Amino acid sequence: MEQVNPNFSLMKMLAFFIPLGFSASLTSITHVIINGTLGRADHAEIIIANYAIALSLFGIIERPVLVFRQTCSALVKGKASFQVLFSVFVKVTIAIFLVCALIGFTPLGNWIFLALFDSDPATLNQLFSTFRIIALVILFSGLRCLYQGIIINHYETKWITAGVIFRLAGMLLISFSLVHFDLVQSSSAGALIFLTGMAIECGFSVWRGRTILAEQGEIDEPELKKKEIYSFYTPLVFYLSFQTVIIPIIYAFLGKIENVHIGIASFALAFSITNLVLSFFMYTHQLVLQFFKKNRRTVIKCVVVFSLVPSMLLCVLCFTPVGLWFMSHIMGTNEALGRECLSVLKFFIIKTLVFPWVDFLGGILMLQKSTRSMLKPQILNIITVCVFIVPLVYFLPDLNGRAGAIAASIGELAGLLAVYQVVRRVTQRKNPDSGMSEYF
Repeated sequence: MEQVNPNFSLMKMLAFFIPLGFSASLTSITHVIINGTLGRADHAEIIIANYAIALSLFGIIERPVLVFRQTCSALVKGKASFQVLFSVFVKVTIAIFLVCALIGFTPLGNWIFLALFDSDPATLNQLFSTFRIIALVILFSGLRCLYQGIIINHYETKWITAGVIFRLAGMLLISFSLVHFDLVQSSSAGALIFLTGMAIECGFSVWRGRTILAEQGEIDEPELKKKEIYSFYTPLVFYLSFQTVIIPIIYAFLGKIENVHIGIASFALAFSITNLVLSFFMYTHQLVLQFFKKNRRTVIKCVVVFSLVPSMLLCVLCFTPVGLWFMSHIMGTNEALGRECLSVLKFFIIKTLVFPWVDFLGGILMLQKSTRSMLKPQILNIITVCVFIVPLVYFLPDLNGRAGAIAASIGELAGLLAVYQVVRRVTQRKNPDSGMSEYF
């Protein structure tokens, strides 16, 4: 029978997880502040479009530094291991800045923005200025994630929430200042707000992380080698990168449906609402990393709740009058688009049920240092989406945005089944006498 240390009880888990959930939800306000500021400018649609292009490219390039949060929380035990990981972080950051320099200061950038993003040549200089500023965010974002790994390891997640609150406060202050002095003249204003907010959160995280390391002092810990870091880190980078590919694939195929505009708009709104209700539960893997070995049954109970709560919220929206009120008064849609969005949202209930379990099993693979095994389920997810989206849009084009939600949800379900099999296989290989009963 499992012996549970009272220091790893349900209350301890909630005190650890709830601040992480709040920080993830609060972070989603970042671009609401920025877009709200840019929307006050003359020719706001051009400015917001340029900022969106720069941000989408930033989102791709930033991925490698985001993974340092999981890498640090999984591998770092003390000062010595942190220094080894920090040296890897420096190399990765330098490589990313070289890529950013090529995009921001060479003809490669012209080709990317004009050919791939179909940008307006008349606003290209504004777009370059925005990208150069927003590229600096990568340094602060990476440092933030690196030191947040230390904070998470010591269960002080309330400091992460505090950092996000200060970040948003700083962004609001800069936003009001820019609007007050009529300085919102280009998309660079949005990049400046973003940079300021990330620098504030980074400073907060670095301060707290360094304080924890100093208070911890020198401890006896196993030597962490760079080879071990790269074997854990690199597959996670590809895993997160593959995740970003799925939605652009769906958008590409939704261009073939019966009513393109309402189909894409309804899918985009439904997907954003789904992400909003899931955002609070995006750190399920951290609960596994920090608590699973000490109290696995309670962790599983938490994951059950994490799966049901967002699904019930979507059910309330989809099957009660609250849904149309929400779409009209909160999302600002007309009745036709609101109804179409709610019909798309019904199929995303599957995704909200499945995603926490995918993240849970991914956390087990991180715990076992088997991140390479996470790639195949994610690739299967992408393949499944492609296999289902093609016949749906060509043979049932009247499904509109629902075709994308069906494909995305079935892909997530396929990913869950695949990662379950992977965890089962890895567990049996490492401990032939145990099966999945070890986890359930």
